[in-house]
Amino acid sequence: MISPDRLEPDEHDWLMAPATRLVIAALEAAEPRSARFVGGCVRNALLRQPVDDIDIATTLVPERAAEALKAAGIAVHETGIAHGTLTAVADHQPFEITTLRRDVSTDGRRATVAFTTDWAEDARRRDFTLNAIYAEPDGTLIDYQTGVEDALHRRILFIGRPEDRIAEDYLRILRFFRFFAWYGHGEPDPDALAACAAMKDGLAHLSAERVWKETKKLLAAEDPCASLAAMDEADVMTALYGPLDRTRLDRLVEMGEADAFLRFLALCPDDAAGETLAQGMKMSNAEKDRLRTALDPDFAADMSAGWQTRAGIEKQVYRKGNEAVADRLSLNFAAMDTPPEGWGGALAHARSFTPPVFPVTGADLLAAGVEKGPEFGDTLRGLEDRWVESRFTLTRNELLASL
Repeated sequence: MISPDRLEPDEHDWLMAPATRLVIAALEAAEPRSARFVGGCVRNALLRQPVDDIDIATTLVPERAAEALKAAGIAVHETGIAHGTLTAVADHQPFEITTLRRDVSTDGRRATVAFTTDWAEDARRRDFTLNAIYAEPDGTLIDYQTGVEDALHRRILFIGRPEDRIAEDYLRILRFFRFFAWYGHGEPDPDALAACAAMKDGLAHLSAERVWKETKKLLAAEDPCASLAAMDEADVMTALYGPLDRTRLDRLVEMGEADAFLRFLALCPDDAAGETLAQGMKMSNAEKDRLRTALDPDFAADMSAGWQTRAGIEKQVYRKGNEAVADRLSLNFAAMDTPPEGWGGALAHARSFTPPVFPVTGADLLAAGVEKGPEFGDTLRGLEDRWVESRFTLTRNELLASL
């Protein structure tokens, strides 16, 4: 395999986009050759994968970079100024701009940094070789490690000793498995895997928010199963989440379900332990609600009994919503050795069915002579139950006449 020495500008729209050129021009107006692309945009461009975020490294100190950007009419936000990072927004496109730096001290979670003008020194403090490739504004690649070769051969290698990189930030253990899931091939690097296993206790020092964010990114990979198996081998999964069974997740991936949160649900047990795990992950309230509904054992039993008919699916969608029913069906099917015949159609109907609006209101009951009191709500709910059981066919007049 021949390693390229540049990204051809006409093959990468992001590289030549007007907003990109405006930001680069602003920085280089302050100091020529002061800016290079780095990280994910270079890596993904090299691997012919979509580029979502554009990171720029610069020899300019943050204050000078901010002045240069503002002078060009570019909005600047001090999103990580303590670590030398600014976010520039040009034509509604954000660019993360970070001054070259070296780590002065670290505690496994945070680092104290000092700025530098040495590109090789900046490269040495990064995590993996494929994330330390720089690109000049014209696309010329600058590789102080072995990043280009490692990226093209799908090798996820720490820069220097894995133990040193992990000691700087224990989240790099989880990032190693995330990058292996997204970009790796074959077997994970044995030295890296051994270091992750040996230093897994350091994961306890990380914030739950950082762990949850990284977990979702890992599970969003096309097929994270090999990486999760490696995590199991290194006892990292147990250290992070407790003992979890990967069987249901493996089958869910085989079924083509790509939703990262649903994949996490597949790892969770269908009982209170699943909700306890959610609390430890510091999920959003919406995520907790989704998990709580999907892992409800009664709901799981209802869907096991009612999924074979459209009427059964529609009833549950009306009560729980499309997402909840699709989640539960997916988990039920993934728990089987082989998904049953018709599982795909059932899932499609759960996701697409739009239930009608219940045609009777409280005002209708009052007009019909039902008095307010303890039984008023029961009466309304009783009518709603009859309407649902009719598969939403009873009309408003038929329901009110039944009173």
